[in-house]
Amino acid sequence: MASAYGKGSGNAVTFLGSRILPEVELMSKYLRELDKERFRCILKAVVNTIEGKNCCEAAKAIVESGAISEDILSHIIAGMFGLLKEALRLPKSTLKQEVFLEDLRALRISEDCIADFSSVVFGNRRTFLESVGNQQVTRLPCVTEFNWRVDVAISTSSVSRALQPSILTEVKLSDDTRHRFEISISKFQELRYNIALILKEMTDLEKKNILKIQD
Repeated sequence: MASAYGKGSGNAVTFLGSRILPEVELMSKYLRELDKERFRCILKAVVNTIEGKNCCEAAKAIVESGAISEDILSHIIAGMFGLLKEALRLPKSTLKQEVFLEDLRALRISEDCIADFSSVVFGNRRTFLESVGNQQVTRLPCVTEFNWRVDVAISTSSVSRALQPSILTEVKLSDDTRHRFEISISKFQELRYNIALILKEMTDLEKKNILKIQD
């Protein structure tokens, strides 16, 4: 089975991208030494934090129990955050559960831990976690209107007969602000060139096998 999320080591395909996050790899190492009860306490604290709750007391209690050091706990929490963040950013229709399970097995995570991770990513709380994540994302206003016209400067303060064309533009954004600016012909040609270059690079990137979806 293959997916569209890039390849990790060997032939393993992972939803984590072409290179697995170092904190996730480190987390998988420490999870092998963690009992099920402690793992579930940490996972619950991480999920609650994603939901916007304060879980400092829960983390403090785990450290004070003496079962795990603060340093190792911080690595496990960072890895869980990274893993869940990458999984939740993908639409549920795109990230197949069987691929998710196989990828976690490739990280040598125990079946019990995999089942708990899967229940978070594919369970009933996913919709709420996604909505909280969307609220936390900083979104910039987008363009709703773009108007332009060409003006020709007949003369300037230094030249009596200039006949220099320029492009006047007005942009309206989704927050109802308007911005007006003037572009010289030379700058407009430069803008055209750079946009064409970006489009070509996007086309070349889409041809790479790593971005193609295979069944």
